[in-house]
Amino acid sequence: MEWIQVYNPAGNAIVSTILAALPILVLLSLLGIFEIAAQWAALAGLVAAFMVAVLFYRMPLSDATAAVVFGAAYGLLPIGWIVLAAVLLYDITVHTGQFAIVKNSIASLTSDRRIQALLIAFSFGAFIEGAAGFGTPVAICAALLMGLGFPPLYAASLCLIANTAPVAFGAIGIPILTLGAITQQDPFILGEMAGRQLPFVSLVIPIWLVVTMSGWRGFLGVWPVVLVSGGSFAVVQFFWSNFIGPELVDIAGGLISLVATAAFATRWKPKDNWDFPRNLSQSQPDNLPSSEALSLEQHQTTTRYKFSPRQLARAWMPWVFLSLFVFLWGLPQSKAFLSSGIQGFQTYQTTGKPGVNNTILAPSIKVPSLHNVVYRDYPVVSSKVDVAQMKNPDYKAKHAESAVYTFNWLSATGTGILCAALLSAVYLRVRLNVLLRIIAGTLKRMRWSLFTIACMLALGYITRYSGTDATLGLAFTKTGFFYPFFASILGWLGVALTGSDTSSNVLFGSLQKITAQQLGLNPILIITANSTGGVMGKMIDAQSIVVSTASTNQIGQEGAILRFVFWHSLSLVCIMGMITMLQAYVFPWMIPGT
Repeated sequence: MEWIQVYNPAGNAIVSTILAALPILVLLSLLGIFEIAAQWAALAGLVAAFMVAVLFYRMPLSDATAAVVFGAAYGLLPIGWIVLAAVLLYDITVHTGQFAIVKNSIASLTSDRRIQALLIAFSFGAFIEGAAGFGTPVAICAALLMGLGFPPLYAASLCLIANTAPVAFGAIGIPILTLGAITQQDPFILGEMAGRQLPFVSLVIPIWLVVTMSGWRGFLGVWPVVLVSGGSFAVVQFFWSNFIGPELVDIAGGLISLVATAAFATRWKPKDNWDFPRNLSQSQPDNLPSSEALSLEQHQTTTRYKFSPRQLARAWMPWVFLSLFVFLWGLPQSKAFLSSGIQGFQTYQTTGKPGVNNTILAPSIKVPSLHNVVYRDYPVVSSKVDVAQMKNPDYKAKHAESAVYTFNWLSATGTGILCAALLSAVYLRVRLNVLLRIIAGTLKRMRWSLFTIACMLALGYITRYSGTDATLGLAFTKTGFFYPFFASILGWLGVALTGSDTSSNVLFGSLQKITAQQLGLNPILIITANSTGGVMGKMIDAQSIVVSTASTNQIGQEGAILRFVFWHSLSLVCIMGMITMLQAYVFPWMIPGT
């Protein structure tokens, strides 16, 4: 049943905006204020979103139900699959005792927690974001930091804060490439614009991390390392995006930042070695496996062990496997081959576009009662829906919202991580019965996290297809002169709702372009602000918070993490909004082509 979205169902813009915001308010208040377990808060938010969509926005019941199922399926694959595989890899290294060697080798490089956070959360996280995205860096880096002895709350929160500046260029540049496709703008130019905004934030984020951990006095103790870490990434981010392209910005920047920071840390040592207060560093979650709890306890002692190069190489190999598989799985050529077989690979080599998905490797399912039946309307899109043309297949395919679920079980990033985990088990000679026991334990610990992620994504999808997201977005378009600031806020809201900078660009990219043209603002700047402002919402979206709690064994602590990171997120998006305002009115020469 075809259905055209309505953005003012109450006939009053303020009331309609409140209705649209209701599911988000339910979710955030239950998590952050009433400290309800995440799975029940997510379920309550989903129920609220469903009721608002059906009762007030008059979305057909079948369409709303299909949107919920579509979102839940996407939550399990690829998002939940990534987290599950990453935690399994971590559990294997802990069980075999190799993670104890890894963390001691990092401690031998530097036992200063501030530098460890820069190396893992910021630099290594940026590399993983560039290769995979979709929550992968938070899942992996948070587990690494907790294994090193970071308090779980800080392990999760620091990774959420760090996973901001690289997000716009994450997953081989998909957010920028998608934004270009949605707005009919050259993605290279959008990448140039992002590369003239985000380097400022890339300099700020490492400072923010260290100050969050240790205060300004702590920052002053390691400011040279902070400058090397953020500065090297920011320089690469600017030059690569402006002169090469958006695809490999994070991979190149993350690797160079990691190598530069590690090399500098071996030669320069802070006067005072900083660590978390003992009572804080000893607070670990109750549900850690006994072997993991033991390794954390051992790490917190003052004893340092020396290992042979062979032992170090053996301990680090699972993480080498991880980096290699994540990188390979992220390459467009690999995705084409893993989704479409040899024909898809050949098509990509010839045309630069992937071939048709193989029905076995990546079957595509047009979601019944949702695919090509929902229409966005003006002013979210450039023109009103032509009701007379809605039955026309060509018109439908061009203007209706697509809803195709691709079961890409082989090309999904989580499968690459799983391959790294299984190869690690073979390499470390883990017996099959032991491996099965580890897998069972991981599945048992992750069951509620997977349920929560499914509910969160279902909420995001019904928000998108019902049009409540557009109602919220349209509220920001009334800000006139201050719209460049609120363009960033709109992107932030989009990521907070959907959990993805790419999805936010799909939702609001056209709206940003239309509003910019109506207000006489440069469309390149405003469109790009949706993505660069959006990255700051990554740390508070429910999906990322659940991923961080799952990887640090903090099930039930989602509210505490949300309260920890919320004001960081809001402050950083305000900084990005101010950068956009300055570029719009004071430094317009920074916009490409001006």
